[in-house]
Amino acid sequence: MNFVMKQALGGATKDMGKMLGGEEEKDPDASKKEEERQEALRQQEDERKAKYAKMESERENIRQGIRDKYGIKKKEEKEAEAAAAMEQASEGSLTRPKKAVPTGCGDEEEEESIVDTVMKFIPAPLMDMFNKK
Repeated sequence: MNFVMKQALGGATKDMGKMLGGEEEKDPDASKKEEERQEALRQQEDERKAKYAKMESERENIRQGIRDKYGIKKKEEKEAEAAAAMEQASEGSLTRPKKAVPTGCGDEEEEESIVDTVMKFIPAPLMDMFNKK
């Protein structure tokens, strides 16, 4: 009867024993096999990371070539230059940098020369009135 049962189940008697509540067989090399499997997974992951790092470095080289060709700066470089310019402009100052004053506006020397120029065109009797004050 056992022979017929083994033939009908096709060697699945070990699994049947487990399902019926029998004791499981422990593999003495199971921990060693598990460690080897974990190590293989780690190695595959390292190889994958190296592969993608290599691909990314190649892409970055191509990107840099394009940047050099067209004179484009990286976003980080632009931000660094802007920060350096702001720091340099505000160095030693507590306020924001002043805007450049166009020529002819606010220069005292030029204002005096303008007044002198106007005084030249004023008739002499009016000049006397200005000089008396």
